[in-house]
Amino acid sequence: MHFGIGIIIASISKYLFDLNFLEFFLIALFAFVCDFDIFLSKYALDNNHRMLITHSIIPAISITILGLIFNLTVLIISGFSYSIHIIIDTFDWGTNFFYFQKKQVGLKLLITKEEFNNISKYISQFKRPESFFDKKYYGNIACITTEVLIFILMILFITLFALKYFLIITIYFIFLAFHLQRHFNLKKIESN
Repeated sequence: MHFGIGIIIASISKYLFDLNFLEFFLIALFAFVCDFDIFLSKYALDNNHRMLITHSIIPAISITILGLIFNLTVLIISGFSYSIHIIIDTFDWGTNFFYFQKKQVGLKLLITKEEFNNISKYISQFKRPESFFDKKYYGNIACITTEVLIFILMILFITLFALKYFLIITIYFIFLAFHLQRHFNLKKIESN
């Protein structure tokens, strides 16, 4: 989803500012790069990568400020792209938005207050803790519908505004394959 949104933002920006490929890629990259913090989960509170500073608004603000200081439109848009990721993540499970309060904030639409407050109890019902979150996400029709709509919009916007960069969407399919492989692997583990 996030990479698709990055492509949409980069495509509109390409139309408005005639970006080169590197600038286009940078904007798309900043829309999802913070999710690589999953590899640092062991350093996060409760091993939740969304509690790291990378899942707060601070990096987005820093990137935007650098763009303003150096008068680089691409960094300003990249900061915006990063911030959209963080804002979207507040809708499903929440993020440590302001970082310093060490508290997950957001609507947390995919988790009840009871589940959130007693998360250990709920994830202990699964062989793999991440299966709880995976099941909630992929079992939610609104999440799946949003994913499909973003994919359609990504294709539409890159076709209309940045057709010469169209092949960059192959990255989308790589991440999609990773997520689907992980999803089906977790389902298999839980069903055995």
